[in-house]
Amino acid sequence: MAAMTTLNATNLEALGAERLAALLIEISDGNALAKRRLRLELTGAHNPAAVGREVRKRLTAIGRSQSYIDWQKRKTLVTDLESQRRAIVDQVARADAVDALDLMWRFMALAGSVFERCDDSSGAAMAVFRAACADLGMVAGFAKSSPGELAGQVCRALQENDYGQYDELISVMAPVLGSVGLDHLRQLLVDLPRSAPPAAVDRERHEIGRGSSGGPIYTDEYEARRHESTVRLALTQIADVQGDVDAFIVQQSQKARGMPAVAAGIARRLLAAGRTEEAWLAINAIEERRPGWIPRDWEEVRLDILGALGRRQEAQTFRWACFEQSLDERHLRDYLKRLPDFEDFEAEQRALSFAVAHPSVHHALDFLVNWPALDRAAHLVLSRAAELNGDHYEILAPAAEALDQSYPLAASILRRAMIDFALENQRTKRYPHAAAHLMQCGRLAVSIVDFGTFEAHDAYLARLEAHHGRKTFFWSLTL
Repeated sequence: MAAMTTLNATNLEALGAERLAALLIEISDGNALAKRRLRLELTGAHNPAAVGREVRKRLTAIGRSQSYIDWQKRKTLVTDLESQRRAIVDQVARADAVDALDLMWRFMALAGSVFERCDDSSGAAMAVFRAACADLGMVAGFAKSSPGELAGQVCRALQENDYGQYDELISVMAPVLGSVGLDHLRQLLVDLPRSAPPAAVDRERHEIGRGSSGGPIYTDEYEARRHESTVRLALTQIADVQGDVDAFIVQQSQKARGMPAVAAGIARRLLAAGRTEEAWLAINAIEERRPGWIPRDWEEVRLDILGALGRRQEAQTFRWACFEQSLDERHLRDYLKRLPDFEDFEAEQRALSFAVAHPSVHHALDFLVNWPALDRAAHLVLSRAAELNGDHYEILAPAAEALDQSYPLAASILRRAMIDFALENQRTKRYPHAAAHLMQCGRLAVSIVDFGTFEAHDAYLARLEAHHGRKTFFWSLTL
């Protein structure tokens, strides 16, 4: 019986057309969005060519609207936008591909006005525009636009990419543009700085911020920089889709080539082109004194190049160095699987001992739990309990769950750290979690024979009540 009442197309069809029609009228009563969707479907069924006119009117109305859309109204807007997008792709494109392409460009042009007045913290609206951008390539293929005309449209769109809605436009349009269209687009972009109107000197300049050097940044300077960045990024993407490694490198400034992410991108492309020695120079072009984190991608590309050069032992040494730096289990697994038989166990034990002594107890715990080496993780918790910071719940909570069964004392110490942090810092949103941790500590206490130097559960509970007895919300959650 349950299967027959499940909401799906097959079961609804069994109700019959007459009953479904009545239900749709009832459900859509008072729902403007639902009515609009039904009218659009009826229009498409009787006159597919008229769907374009309906969509165009709706897009105009959305573009003219100036009301702010908060998170509560966002779903309605997103649903409306998605309905228009689907109508263009599923109905208009089948009847008139040229009209569908024009509508899709109009649809994408709404992004600026929508994001100016919409709270899109969830990314739902952007997802619709990203899907529409992907549709552009398909619709343009159906419309059989000339490469030159399409290149001009793409060039204009890229200059309006204020919210990233056109980030994938070049890769989407590349198959339709072909080499002729891509070459034309490149030339249009190269010519843009010369053809773009210069900033009017008699226009009032407004300071909008400060640069890295502390000097002021004015509106016209900001626009010029943004324009330059847009052109450079577009030329880089064109080089990529055409497989032109040298053109890609040209678009990276000398300073950028010293950044790990950019160096990795250049080196990977050179390696794919068989230019291994150049790739080695590129991957090692990063600033030697550059502080901060080195992305894993840079490490992976460097290892790939070492492999291509046949420098296997050097690659192994680098894998171990990467592991020591980051405690990344993937580097260690790659290191171990390349060792001769019987040497991997000794190396693994050396790695685990290194992790236990790592300066960051949280990184060490995360690694040991995920490896897994739960005995070492428990030892780490008990020997370095004073270093635990209960704010790192994303590491401590899963570690506690992993240790609950076999190492209840270590699991309790982790849970206590999170409880103490939440109560001492009055993080009320964490109180439900803290209460659950406390109740679990009570259950674990039964199986702990010796608390050693740590407080027994009853003593810990008494201390909490003494210091935090007035936090009634927390205690109400433990009942």
